[in-house]
Amino acid sequence: MTQQDTFFILAPVIEDRVEDLVSLLGSMVTKPGLADPQNALVPFGRFDQLHVARLFLVEANTWRDIEAYGREPQPYPLHLAFLGDLDGDRRSFLKELAAQCSDGLNEIFSHCEGAGQGDLLRWMEDHNVEEAANYVNTRGRTVRQVHEEAALAAALHDELAEVSTAQGTADPFRIHRHLVEFVNRRKADGSLHLTPPARRGLFGWIAYGLDAVSVPLILLLLSPLVILALPFFLVWLRMLERSDPEILPRPDDARITDLGRYEDHDVTNPFSAFGDVKPGLFRRAVTTVALYLLNYSARHIFGRGYLTRVQTIHFARWVFVDGKRRVMFCSNYDGALESYMDDFVNKVAWGLNLVFSNGVGYPSTRFLIKDGAEQEAKFKRYLRNRQLPTQVWYKAYPGLTARDLARHSEIRKGLEKRPNGAKALRNWLSKI
Repeated sequence: MTQQDTFFILAPVIEDRVEDLVSLLGSMVTKPGLADPQNALVPFGRFDQLHVARLFLVEANTWRDIEAYGREPQPYPLHLAFLGDLDGDRRSFLKELAAQCSDGLNEIFSHCEGAGQGDLLRWMEDHNVEEAANYVNTRGRTVRQVHEEAALAAALHDELAEVSTAQGTADPFRIHRHLVEFVNRRKADGSLHLTPPARRGLFGWIAYGLDAVSVPLILLLLSPLVILALPFFLVWLRMLERSDPEILPRPDDARITDLGRYEDHDVTNPFSAFGDVKPGLFRRAVTTVALYLLNYSARHIFGRGYLTRVQTIHFARWVFVDGKRRVMFCSNYDGALESYMDDFVNKVAWGLNLVFSNGVGYPSTRFLIKDGAEQEAKFKRYLRNRQLPTQVWYKAYPGLTARDLARHSEIRKGLEKRPNGAKALRNWLSKI
């Protein structure tokens, strides 16, 4: 299986360079927020291992909300974030990025504190922030595989239409043989490519297995302590939940309109949000454990097209910043933001509560998982108030949803290994 990695470069912006930086980022797009793959500064389209990437300004719009807890608010300087998801390892990619785009990156980062004073690659690595949790829709599916399987599906769609018109559809086995022969001819003449997927080696399986059993084993060993501590944990949690203030002002109409400028230019959208963790060691510890378990689940349970029951997310990550006082959430999802929020509210509200309820101002919860996001209007206000515009966003396969990618993989699988029986074969043909 091909290794996949992420990068998240975060650096404070020089105060009097903000307007220049916004203007510079605007030169990288074809529409508000939608990157030109061949823009002059960072031509994302040249990097065939890069799935998605974005550049955006991180502004703590709700930093004063913590006053409701009797705490002194701590401003967060405006930062520039540059992040992406890729095939291969981060260091190799950043090395290639620095080699090919040094002028453009130096021009962008010259608006940040401490940039331009040394080696670009080292500066990016020094400013890389490790994620607390990371989700990949289908682990091991590469950019190359996505493009090859999309081309395969398109070619088979056209060929199936022709063969169905000429021969009818009464014999699915004959049609399958025809399509296999058609693809073999196209592969032979070089018009279609189907690169064999990389396989996980023995040591890779051993490492994966050890990682998979580590968390259950630790939980099993700690279970006596967990059982003893659980009543005290629940009492403490409920005391905090009863006193935690909800801070849910109606989002400003002008702000919603501005955010809308950056949305719905593709079937997929980026989402970026930033907010404070509720004060106190208890909430910080709960957030840390929740994200650790989420990250484990994303590696071993939810890496096959689903994040619980949600199938529309390509990539997502949660990142602690500012000494774990704040959390950033970034995702790439199919559809409009309203449907994205509805998907989560209707299918996995408890999961949202488990993590986001530790954020300042979140709708009140019961025992960490009940209520909260189930209060739909309140939850949507909470997200909108913390949402940030994504000034530059790139996706390597525009126009394709996560379900399209899954369908294309199923088409390839059925081509390479014929489905068993006429009914299964007809079902496979219906996907083309």
